[in-house]
Amino acid sequence: MAQHHILLCRKLHPAGLALLEERPGIRLTILHDPPPAQFHAALADADAVLCWLERVTQETLDAAPRLRCVSRYGVGFDAVDIAACTARRVPVMVANGSNDLSVAEHALMLMLALARRAVDTHNAIAAGEWWPQGGPDTLDLAGKRLLVVGYGRIGSRVVRYGQALGMHVSVLDPLWRPSRLAADGVEVARDLHAALARADVVSLNCPLRPDTRHLMDEAAFAAMKPGAILVNTARGPVVKEAALIPALESGRLFGFGTDVLEVEPPRSIHPLTRLKNVLISPHSAASTEEGLARMARAAAQNILDCLDGKPDPGMMVNPELVG
Repeated sequence: MAQHHILLCRKLHPAGLALLEERPGIRLTILHDPPPAQFHAALADADAVLCWLERVTQETLDAAPRLRCVSRYGVGFDAVDIAACTARRVPVMVANGSNDLSVAEHALMLMLALARRAVDTHNAIAAGEWWPQGGPDTLDLAGKRLLVVGYGRIGSRVVRYGQALGMHVSVLDPLWRPSRLAADGVEVARDLHAALARADVVSLNCPLRPDTRHLMDEAAFAAMKPGAILVNTARGPVVKEAALIPALESGRLFGFGTDVLEVEPPRSIHPLTRLKNVLISPHSAASTEEGLARMARAAAQNILDCLDGKPDPGMMVNPELVG
């Protein structure tokens, strides 16, 4: 039986590793967050690669003449040159449906933690205070207006969580028919700035594309309702941080919670960490124990399907390669 070489760019959760190890004719190479030169060298005889945040460029493909699959450990694919992969007829696979629950719960956690000043209150108590000067300055989410930008698997869950809390929910996503959104019981937002002016809480759940890069810029922050909360569990560059920081420092925003930054990891202590009304996690929203297992199984199965010549179109970024 011919042997297939699969390159893993980091250690994979046992749930996915077991799928690969159980398949006869598989040789695994596991790297540990490799620099580009090591990554490319290891691709020389690889039939498939499982990537975390590693960039897959034309140079990457040139280093991998046998490559038959790029599998992402997650659902984002902004680090992959899709056009180059498609030209080489290399399927780009994502783990659709594996992390939406975990990321949506994380978005909800950020909203609640900011609304209740949870971290500030804890830190004050740890410093010997009990009741902060001027009161706790916290908010209820019930009755507030939630704007969800992006109605994919994650955004639609955020909508349901917001509705469960008694929030009035609107959705901005031009890719969805208004009739479908209305059938799901959400208000349709058609203009970003008009929707921002009404929203008490904004949750960013859209993919990173040219039209969403710096979607939240100076004009967007100027349009936001004073005292609003912004949460980003999408991609860092959806928010222009140079415009965000003044909006936070001025008090225009009540708070900002994010799982992502424009540059990851930050090259130095990030200026956002100086601000009390900010809560940051290290791109870990999907990384619950359950979420990691689901992503690992899906990413591993995607590789096996590609090697079998039967990639799942529902998991492909470039499904036009099927058929």
